[in-house]
Order: sequence, then structure tokens, then C-alpha cells
Amino acid sequence: QVQLVESGGGLVQAGDSLRLSCAASGGRTFNTYVVGWFRQAPGKEREFVAAIGRSGWTANTTYYADSVKGRVTISRDNAKNTVYLQMNILKAEDTAVYYCAAADGPKYLRRGEEYEYWGQGTQVTVSS
Repeated sequence: QVQLVESGGGLVQAGDSLRLSCAASGGRTFNTYVVGWFRQAPGKEREFVAAIGRSGWTANTTYYADSVKGRVTISRDNAKNTVYLQMNILKAEDTAVYYCAAADGPKYLRRGEEYEYWGQGTQVTVSS
């Protein structure tokens, strides 16, 4: 079973950048999992942010929500068992708890229900 730990959140101003990290331990080799980032703002449902494919023909294929496309980059460092979420030009509406999640071959990787493993989350607050 893989354990995930997010870090890198914080309080920033609109227009700033942040890089979130998702460090994995345990389980199979980390690059065999699809990894996604999701977020949940107060009073709102959890939403998909980005995902990155696992080893094989989808390795490093990336997927983004329309709301963050062009401002966010997901990447993975397999040597460090870590997935990153680089967020630029942050907006107040990006304020949320950000979670990383790992899945063993999800059919619909934009759906949180497809992911078996979740981290505890890291808070991102963007002041306008």
C-alpha cells in the first residue's frame, strides 16, 4: 500500500507561484501508478486539477482541468518517488486544500473515485 504526503502549500498573493510536492513511500514502484492532484475549497465539491500517466505508453502524459490549463504543470521525478504540481499566476479562486492521489490504472482519471490512495492534503491560500 502506498503512502502519500503532500507539502509546499502556504499563503501567497495573487499572481505568485507555488510548487506542491507529493512524496510516496511503500507500495509498488511509484511510477507504476497514475497520480492526480485534486482540490477542495470550503463549501465546494472536490475537483480534479491535473494528472500524470504511469510507466508505459502513457508515461508522463499529462491532463489538466480547463480552469488551470496554461498555469499549472504536473511532473514526476521517479528517482525521488515524487510528483510535483507547479502553479503559476495564482488566483484567489485557487484557494483550497490540495490532495494528491494514486491509482492503479483508472478508467477515468479525472474522477477522484478512481483513486485508491490519498494524501492528507496541503492548504493553499491565495490572497487577492
